[in-house]
Amino acid sequence: MPLSPLMRPRVEATLHNARVMLLTFDPQAELFGMPLWKHAYHMLHSCDRWFINPARYEEPPFHAPGLNSLDEPMFEPQLTREDLLAYLETIRAKVLAYMDATTDEQWAQPPEGYPATRLELLLGQFQHFCGHMGNINAVTMQRTGKWPRMVGMEWQISSQLWE
Repeated sequence: MPLSPLMRPRVEATLHNARVMLLTFDPQAELFGMPLWKHAYHMLHSCDRWFINPARYEEPPFHAPGLNSLDEPMFEPQLTREDLLAYLETIRAKVLAYMDATTDEQWAQPPEGYPATRLELLLGQFQHFCGHMGNINAVTMQRTGKWPRMVGMEWQISSQLWE
């Protein structure tokens, strides 16, 4: 069986989990001195940049230098939940179209201008993305006493936001 149809449901579930995270978190809550909206943007920006080809990447139109950095106290423009949800949908469309167009042979090859293979970039983004999503969800759980509903291997994507 080709790789993309096997990987696509896992990628879709992960992007759905990010949507649930964005719908349940408090964008102004802080983690290590940074508002959660900035943590969420860092996570999304990295996925946008590194999932497909970091050597051929164009910043989103609202991006400002340092906005994606968790080391720089750069807070303008301040992104809203709606901004982040719209950005996630842009990333989702781009990533799923890329996956549908990528062959098994291409997953084992690097994209133009970058040394890591396409599969390494995908797996690296899963590591990064899920780590940050866990951090943000942990803050949400601490603040609300509720668990955002994350889709795993056995759960289906639904509109339910909480466990």
